[in-house]
Order: sequence, then structure tokens, then C-alpha cells
Amino acid sequence: MALGRIILYARDVEATIGFYEKHFGFKPLRQAGDRIVELLAPDGGANLMVHPAAKTQKMGQSSVKLVFDVELVEAFRAKCASGGLEFGPLHQADGYVFANAKDPSGNSISISSRAFRR
Repeated sequence: MALGRIILYARDVEATIGFYEKHFGFKPLRQAGDRIVELLAPDGGANLMVHPAAKTQKMGQSSVKLVFDVELVEAFRAKCASGGLEFGPLHQADGYVFANAKDPSGNSISISSRAFRR
């Protein structure tokens, strides 16, 4: 059994779709009559499902963080900055590097080289 999909709740669905498409290469899959837009992972990872948030739902209050495996974190961080996505400072961990940011809906994301540590 594999983790196949993660639902993200968003106030601005189109901005959230554009964010993951532009910075992480996800491709939107829209089905007629379905209010969820599925974002297909570019390299076989879990797909993201962008769901409109309820008016009463608090945004960015989740205990989940999406971590994207990136071998060259500093270079990817610089590329994102040139496209308008600012990650926080680089953090050195036990044999890997990571940096954090938020998507347009306030969901926590991270880029990390943990998967590539030796």
C-alpha cells in the first residue's frame, strides 16, 4: 500500500494550483463536475488534491508539512526565489539540508535533501 494523495484545503484554489504547478512541476487534472482539482506528481510521488476550504476553516493551522525531496536544496531555493517563492534560511541537519516556506493557503512546505544523504 502506498500513500497516493494528499488533500490541501485552499481559499484561492487557482493560486494554489498555480503555485504547485510553477514551482514543483505538478500538472492539474480537472474533471467536469468535480470541485477537487488533482495535481499529478511529476516524478511518481503522491498527488495533491486541492479542495476549496470551508468559510469557517482556519488556514495554515495544520499539523502537516509537505516535504519535497531536492538533492541540491540551495540551488533549488535560488531558482524558486527568482520565480517569486521565498524559502526561509537553510538549516543543516544530520547529514542533510532543508528550508521551509508556505503555499498561498498557508500550508507548510519544505525542501529537503534528507532522501539523498549518505
